[in-house]
Amino acid sequence: SAAPLLPTDWNQTWYTNTPRFTWCFESTVIAWIPCAYLWISFPFYYLYLRHKNKGYIRMSHIFKAKMVFGCILVMLCFSNVFFVLWEVSQGIPRAPAFFIGPAVVGITMVILPLFCWHVAQLRPARADLGFLEDHFHHITTYLYASLVLGELVLFCLVDHPPFFSKAVNNPVTVRVFSRLIRKGYQQSLGVDDLWPVRKEDSSEEIVAWAEREWKKCHSRTQESAIFKKGQKSETGIAEAEETEVLLQSERSQSGPLLRAFWSMFGTYFLLSTVCLVICDVFLFSIPKLLSLFLAFIEDQEAPSWHGYFYAFTMFLLACLQTLFEQRYMYMCLVLGLRLKTAVTGLVYRKILVMSNASRKAATVGEIVNLVSVDVQKLMDLIIYFNGTWLAPIRIIICFVFLWQLLGPSALTSIAVFLFLLPLNFMITKKRSRFQETQMKHKDERAKLTNAILSDIKVIKLYGWEKTFMEKVFGIRKQELQALKRSQILFAASLASFHSSTFLIAFVMFAVYTLVDNTHVLDAQKAFVSLTLVNILNTAHSFLPFSINAAVQVNCRLCSSFFGHKCITIRNGTFCWSKETSPCLRSINLMVPQGSLLAVVGQVGAGKSSLLSALLGELEKTDDGFPQCQAYVPQQPWIQNASVEDNILFGKEIDETWFNRVIDACALQPDLESFPAGQKSEIGEKGINISGGQKQRVNLARAVYQNASIYLLDDPLSAVDAHVGQHIFEHVLGPNGLLKDKTRVLVTHTINILPQVDNIVFLVDGMISEVGSYQELLQRNGAFAEFLRSHFTPEEKAGASFPGNPNELESFFLSLSVNCFLNIILNVEELVGEGGLLLFTVNTSVYAAYLKATGLPLCVYIILSFTCQQAVSFSRGYWLSIWTDDPVHNGTQQHTELRVGVFGALGVIQALGRFASTAAVLLGGVLASHKLFLQLLRNVARSPMVFFEQTPIGNLLNRFSREMDAIDSVIPDKLKSLLGFLFNLLEIYLVIIVATPRAAMAIVPLTVLYAVFQHFYVITSCQLRRTEAASRSPIYSHISETFQGSSVIRAYKDQERFILKNNFLVDENQRICFPGAVADRWLATNLEFLGNGIVLFAALFAAMGRTHLSPGTAGFSISYALQITGVLNWMVRSWTEIENNIVSVERVREYLRTPKEAPWTLNGKLQGHVWLTEGRIEFRNYSLRYRPNLELALKQVNLTINGQEKIGITGRTGAGKSTLAVGLLRLVEAAEGAILIDGLNIAQLGLHDLRTKITVIPQDPVLFSGSLRMNLDPLNQYSDADIWTALELTQLKNFVADLPDQLEYKCTDQGENLSTGQKQLVCLARALLRKAKILILDEATAAVDFETDLQIQSTLRTQFKGSTVLTIAHRINTIMDCDRILVLENGQIAEFDTVEHLIAQKGLFYRLMEESGLA
Repeated sequence: SAAPLLPTDWNQTWYTNTPRFTWCFESTVIAWIPCAYLWISFPFYYLYLRHKNKGYIRMSHIFKAKMVFGCILVMLCFSNVFFVLWEVSQGIPRAPAFFIGPAVVGITMVILPLFCWHVAQLRPARADLGFLEDHFHHITTYLYASLVLGELVLFCLVDHPPFFSKAVNNPVTVRVFSRLIRKGYQQSLGVDDLWPVRKEDSSEEIVAWAEREWKKCHSRTQESAIFKKGQKSETGIAEAEETEVLLQSERSQSGPLLRAFWSMFGTYFLLSTVCLVICDVFLFSIPKLLSLFLAFIEDQEAPSWHGYFYAFTMFLLACLQTLFEQRYMYMCLVLGLRLKTAVTGLVYRKILVMSNASRKAATVGEIVNLVSVDVQKLMDLIIYFNGTWLAPIRIIICFVFLWQLLGPSALTSIAVFLFLLPLNFMITKKRSRFQETQMKHKDERAKLTNAILSDIKVIKLYGWEKTFMEKVFGIRKQELQALKRSQILFAASLASFHSSTFLIAFVMFAVYTLVDNTHVLDAQKAFVSLTLVNILNTAHSFLPFSINAAVQVNCRLCSSFFGHKCITIRNGTFCWSKETSPCLRSINLMVPQGSLLAVVGQVGAGKSSLLSALLGELEKTDDGFPQCQAYVPQQPWIQNASVEDNILFGKEIDETWFNRVIDACALQPDLESFPAGQKSEIGEKGINISGGQKQRVNLARAVYQNASIYLLDDPLSAVDAHVGQHIFEHVLGPNGLLKDKTRVLVTHTINILPQVDNIVFLVDGMISEVGSYQELLQRNGAFAEFLRSHFTPEEKAGASFPGNPNELESFFLSLSVNCFLNIILNVEELVGEGGLLLFTVNTSVYAAYLKATGLPLCVYIILSFTCQQAVSFSRGYWLSIWTDDPVHNGTQQHTELRVGVFGALGVIQALGRFASTAAVLLGGVLASHKLFLQLLRNVARSPMVFFEQTPIGNLLNRFSREMDAIDSVIPDKLKSLLGFLFNLLEIYLVIIVATPRAAMAIVPLTVLYAVFQHFYVITSCQLRRTEAASRSPIYSHISETFQGSSVIRAYKDQERFILKNNFLVDENQRICFPGAVADRWLATNLEFLGNGIVLFAALFAAMGRTHLSPGTAGFSISYALQITGVLNWMVRSWTEIENNIVSVERVREYLRTPKEAPWTLNGKLQGHVWLTEGRIEFRNYSLRYRPNLELALKQVNLTINGQEKIGITGRTGAGKSTLAVGLLRLVEAAEGAILIDGLNIAQLGLHDLRTKITVIPQDPVLFSGSLRMNLDPLNQYSDADIWTALELTQLKNFVADLPDQLEYKCTDQGENLSTGQKQLVCLARALLRKAKILILDEATAAVDFETDLQIQSTLRTQFKGSTVLTIAHRINTIMDCDRILVLENGQIAEFDTVEHLIAQKGLFYRLMEESGLA
């Protein structure tokens, strides 16, 4: 008897003013569907429970309530059955359905939960409503319905996870998240307010997994490559290596990496795709309902509840669509974060094993770009990827629906579509070409900026700021040129996209009505078609985005960077990279355990290369050595951490051993002078401690490790002679701390050679002699020759170190400042980097941005948007009038006029759209140009103190990421915001014109919308800023590791650095995740609001259908349907602007920092004639590095005559370098003055002063670029001049042998030259300038004795007519000076000729004794 609905039943259910189901239908179909669903899903659920250990359920209140409701429901079902049975026994006839229904439901409810007792998470949901004849059924039905509703509500609440289950973190629910949003609104959010990273999202898990998968995929690739190679003849290993690299680059290099990611995340991604497909099903059901609704409006006879039914169904479907779509987006974001973790982790681990060849190919800037910009593009691709295949399917479905509405005319839309698609495709392709050019220039700019910021000190010393700024501007100009073109194309593609809705509709309607005048365009056809065309358009818009995202994922992410691997050594021939000739040949070396081996030789003989070979850093062609454990490089590598952390390097502290190490390395006096002792913070790259201190900290780190093998690359070069002697005795020598260790020491200090066990003498990359000091002297070969050229009194070689180490009164420039600096750094990190102390963005920042854009342009933009939207409104209104045209004899009047005006309005709107969009985007380029100029000028004009206090990571972030946001993100989001805002106003206008009563609903909903947006923006901006602040440390850590990777490997300390990187990445993810959830929270809420507006528009239309024409109703609802997207995108654009406008704030931050004196003063035009003699006079001169520190130079009075040669000496930290700092005005005087040729230098422009004084600084600095550029950045000299300078510095032969000679490319930091060669290049640079005053700052510290002598004689001859100040460590370098200035504690101790000073037997004489010269 449970037959389906019969026609009579259908009348009872649908064609009636009081709808209801038949009793029969209710008892069978409605009751059985949930039961069938439960029985079908039961086996799967049971299996899931068996495989997943869910732990024990907690008896929470929610759980107890669910159980009580469940039990009552079961009792109700069975009471129904018993009641029917009782009725039958009383002789009342009942159909079997009456007790089968409740029985089935009851049994289902009892049996299944018993099986699934663990969880109780599935629910039978049914609703039986309708009035029944007898009271018992009546009451049970109502009870039943209310209980089911109660259960439904309970199941929507989140319960605690079971005990012992894997789900430790509570799932993030709307309620939990809303709590966070509220908190963020009331106070500033700290990291502790956020949820910890889930285990499955942590770096540790993901990167390990990624490495496993990558190895699998990589080995497959290798196998196929080897298989291809297998057929070749044996032509030696080297060629095979080359072939393999070639094969890899021929095929797509991103293959294995993408395959690895697919095998990791493929399943999850497919699940998210399923959500998207379900969302699409709901999407397409809405136009169907709209057409039914418009038919209802037209049919005055239809029961009015149909209208409400359609309105609510439309609302329900829209809400379901929202939920599935948001689920999809959420899954994509989680996936994106996991991918980011994987890539950052892989890149970091790769840096730790990079060979020198691959390090030459990549710079820090590129790697930071890789993990910041490129990974972001990869995350975007995940979201957009499905668009590439789903969009065509959506488009086909739209065409099918349009065919049903308009018949063959729909085909014309395909024609329009096919015309627009290649157009858009062409624009996108051309645009991506410009973007690639822009990316290329951006990378170049990043490289150059990094080089400038790293070596800003040298640039300031030489007064080169302008030249380098012009270089940056040159690149920036090309970058903006490409950006401008790409933006104009973007505006064109947007205009064509937005007008495509109109074009398709226009062509279809025109063909439909003009081909056959019996075709009537009614509201249903017109507005349902418009809704479909809107869907079509969204699908079509997804295509360029998806294609764009795919183009933007730069293949460099996956390319060669993950390629190279380290190869083990075979015999003793080494080269820096496969392309270069070997730098060491046929090396055979045996170092007995516990011995001290000294390596000596000329500059460029290969001494440092030999150590690198021992470390396994070189490309090796043959057999090798044991890996070693402690290494002191020639250029000290210092981490941005405290002195203690730098020395401990991850080991536990052992106080006694630590103190012994400190004493042995002569660091005790320095630590005492530091404000916070061993806890003092060292700035980035050790910027605030002297060269000697850096070197000693480096040495102390090695000694503290207590390793078995020590490789020391000239650790004594940067320290004073007496300190060097102390270190040799207490650390390296036969009685030092390391006496039982195997030590390999590269040195230029001749006087310690008699005390070493063995000496290796290198000539041109080959071992010339090996033996003890005595043996080599007796052999009278190359080594003996080398010694004679350096003759120093040997009797004194072992001269004891006088007194105790505490006499080393060490104190240095900014060290007393360290504590202070540390505080500043931390505040800078918080305020500067995060901007966390600011809640909402100040309006002044917007004002600054608009000002940079220009006021007239802003006014024009607003006007053009207003006009364009007004035209759009008129077009829609015209269409609604057209559809309401009365039909006479099956035809409509004035069709041609209607079509013509409709077309004209559309064309005007398209042009308006292009004009307004292009204006916003080009305004953005203008603003970007001005802000970049400001930023670069402000940074270049900052004094040295600023660079010592600001971590380079922060500055790089300003130049790369923040500028990127200003270049492309802000203008793009601004045009979106304006477009959507005016669009929203138009929709409101349409709805209120059609149904004025809807204003009652629209106003509160808009208020609610504003509230959501306000709450969200505040929390979201905080999260974004915290996230940005947590990103900087990742980049700083990566660049620090990149520079010190050989040290980390030598100490076998990779594990600790990997853990630190994991921690930093996880902290960043911890902040990213709530940010992603916040977006979904907002989107869901807003779409529900938008759906609410649609609901009210439809309800009021249904209510007022008596006086509402179908055209107006269609106009109103089809516009209302667009509102969810508009609201969503509007807030999103607004938030993006709020979050990115911070970049403007940060780029302008340096407007307010103190600047140095002007570079040139127009009044002082006599500058070029001014410096003729070179006479320097210090009058009562004092200097302090920062306010509230003690003086570094105190009351210095002295006169240096023109052309005099002065040697400056004193212990470490006595103020030797500070004198030079004052002379060049890197720091301004505290009191007193310096006069050069009678002119007070404080009254000169900085460049006027600095270009007349040449400095050869302590650390030789080269920029990546040609050798010629490094010698003469200002392009002032001819090639002949340059070759002369090279000849004078003994570099001519070396340069002539280079592949491109003067055009030879130096890598970042000049790493492809030895330290000695770099020092000589810097000397050649000075010779070219031929200044009247020359300052040598320990310039010969990294050079061997012979080269040193050559340099000295060159300087003597070439700078005969100049005043020369030599700041020396080794006293013998200044013995031939006219007078010697001895400093102590920032004051002049002695100043006289060498003979007089020796006769005085004062401080100078003591220093000579310590160096073994007296």
